[in-house]
Amino acid sequence: MDYLQGLNPEQRAAVEQTEGPVMIIAGAGSGKTRVITYRVAHLVRKGVDSFNILVLTFTNKAAREMRERITHVVGPEAKNIWMGTFHSVFAKILRVEADKIGYPSNFTIYDTDDSKSVLRAILKEMNLDDKLYNVNFVLNRISASKNNLISWQEYQKNEQIQADDFSSGRGQLGLIYQTYATRCFRAGAMDFDDLLYKTNELLKLHPDTLNKYQHKFKYLMVDEYQDTNFSQYLIVKKLAAVNENLCVVGDDAQSIYAFRGANIQNILNFEKDYPDLKVFKLEQNYRSTQNIVNVANSIISNNKDQLKKNVFSEKESGDKIKVMRAFSDNEEGKMVAETIMQDRSLKGRKWHDFAILYRTNAQSRSMEEALRKLGIPYKIYGGLSFYQRKEIKDLIAYFRLTFNPNDEEALKRVINYPKRGIGDTSVDKIIVSADQHGITPWEVIVEPGKYLEGKISGAVGTFATMIQSFQVLAKSKSAYESALYIAQHSGLLKDLYEDKSVEGLNRYENIQELMNGIKEFSEREDIEEKGLDVFMQDVALLTNDDKDKEKDADTVSLMTIHSSKGLEFPQVYVVGLEENLFPSQMSLNSRSDLEEERRLFYVAVTRAETKLTISYATSRFKFGTLISCEPSRFLDEIDAKYLELDYSAKPASSGNAFFDDDRKAWSGGKQADAFSKPKPATSAPVKTTSILAKAHVPSPNFKPSDTSNLQVGMEVEHERFGFGKVLSLEGNKPDIKATIFFKEIGQKQLLLKFAKLYIVNNIN
Repeated sequence: MDYLQGLNPEQRAAVEQTEGPVMIIAGAGSGKTRVITYRVAHLVRKGVDSFNILVLTFTNKAAREMRERITHVVGPEAKNIWMGTFHSVFAKILRVEADKIGYPSNFTIYDTDDSKSVLRAILKEMNLDDKLYNVNFVLNRISASKNNLISWQEYQKNEQIQADDFSSGRGQLGLIYQTYATRCFRAGAMDFDDLLYKTNELLKLHPDTLNKYQHKFKYLMVDEYQDTNFSQYLIVKKLAAVNENLCVVGDDAQSIYAFRGANIQNILNFEKDYPDLKVFKLEQNYRSTQNIVNVANSIISNNKDQLKKNVFSEKESGDKIKVMRAFSDNEEGKMVAETIMQDRSLKGRKWHDFAILYRTNAQSRSMEEALRKLGIPYKIYGGLSFYQRKEIKDLIAYFRLTFNPNDEEALKRVINYPKRGIGDTSVDKIIVSADQHGITPWEVIVEPGKYLEGKISGAVGTFATMIQSFQVLAKSKSAYESALYIAQHSGLLKDLYEDKSVEGLNRYENIQELMNGIKEFSEREDIEEKGLDVFMQDVALLTNDDKDKEKDADTVSLMTIHSSKGLEFPQVYVVGLEENLFPSQMSLNSRSDLEEERRLFYVAVTRAETKLTISYATSRFKFGTLISCEPSRFLDEIDAKYLELDYSAKPASSGNAFFDDDRKAWSGGKQADAFSKPKPATSAPVKTTSILAKAHVPSPNFKPSDTSNLQVGMEVEHERFGFGKVLSLEGNKPDIKATIFFKEIGQKQLLLKFAKLYIVNNIN
């Protein structure tokens, strides 16, 4: 069978084991998709009816890719295979069987916005405080209940759940859940969670229907099994109960979706459900160099809950993994942007060969600004550009209104956010009155008694007074003082702080990151005017995105690590490796949470093909206060022999730098021993190696020289790398590369047009 010739022995064995329960542990970059598709194709080639095969995935993209590959091997028969996401496959089944559970076959599927709209109406009818019963929190609570197969009836009867709700002041959640479920049912609608919840209900209440699909799906395959939740686990187990020809594929080391309800125990305990299980381990990584694979292995080996495997690569060793230390998050962004620019020129890369991965969306700000300053094109994936996020636009709308009260779009955006009793009808009255009198809406708002009638006049007048107070303050205060006052007194900061959902926490962090940027702007020494209006002019330029970018444009990719799963890039930067950031402070309360954070780091590392760079900052601004940062414990877990440390960043000028030397930076872990070699017994001075080099402080007279006539043998100074001697020059203007030996860190190759060198003397 020619289509099996390209498989390695373990891949082929997994493909050919078609009968009975099978678990394929697929390490990162091990050809998992190839094995799944060939296994399905092999079943069809063996004579299995394609209608009797069910393949469940987590993304439509994965399903499309697999079907295309299977079609290439078996032809049109691939169209008959039941293949798709859990939600799409079971929605298809529910369409056929809906009448058994009281739904019409043409039931509506509500998306998140639909669900929120229903919940808002319910909260309004029940006269409940929509801050206490935040719609995101309520929807998440209902979603978690459904994914754990807890009906509204069971929810209301569960003493522990009720005790938790009443202790938090949300005793009406059970009734809200009941009303929501009843209303969806009455409307003939299911939300996304219902597609799994109702499938479980169907299979439980109707044994004949369960029997029908057990005999229809004689062969089941589940991709990314480590990401399944309790509801998905039960459906798969029920459907496979008769034939037990179940093959699950996944990698416990890449289980990173616990916040969505994924249960890693589903894959860890799979053998308990099927004692005669056959296990195949795909351990050869075809994506990454040996050094990257070795780093990933040394990280994940620290997790206790895992299925042991020995991932290896037969590719070249490749570059060591560079660890960059910056003295601030802005410096971190600058270092990343500069190295991307240099590597692109020196190695002939495209922009799309580079990816920057971070733990939280808020971290994109410093990266975006650094890339923009160097003119590097980029695209944010899995989310909006930092300045395009709703909460950022809301606060910036207040800033805009402060300096230009005639900005009608800013006015409409914030006049009733947070809610202050000026609804759409009132806004319409303001605009109509302005049109009738030939004036701006702001002029109507400033004199509401003259132009408006009823109670609307009082609410509008209060809003106008608030904006006027912002205008007075902004004339005399710095950008940061003005911004913080507006964020607090507008009510926006309080509104976001009170939303404790995952989305709410992210929005609050984003506002905090914006404030950090404004604080840094206020402390810049290279500008005289530091008012909020000047900052707003900078922001207006930053948010002027190119509207006509191609979908597949050549851009650097920026994304959270969660968004990067399943992707790969030649060069990857993992930024922000600091305690309380990565691992997240919220993950430090339990071993299971910490191990998920470690798996997330493992996923980030294994996205890289040829070069991996890790960075951290020794200080960050947090709501205007410069805080010291400690390197992530995960860095201590990496075997030192695979690392190259770049500790050339200057210490923070405030004197608050956390580390005095490189040993302190890595104290407490095996790196401290590996990098700090003991001095010999003699009194002879020990020469500092490049790894242990102290941070260089530029000379008082340091100023970048004209390097157009730079010659071999000249002595130069670099602002971060220190003093060095030019060893060789190659290439043509303007892309001349200089190889320089620096006394503090060793040999480096630099592109002269970006290097910023001070020529100390011209003596060879």
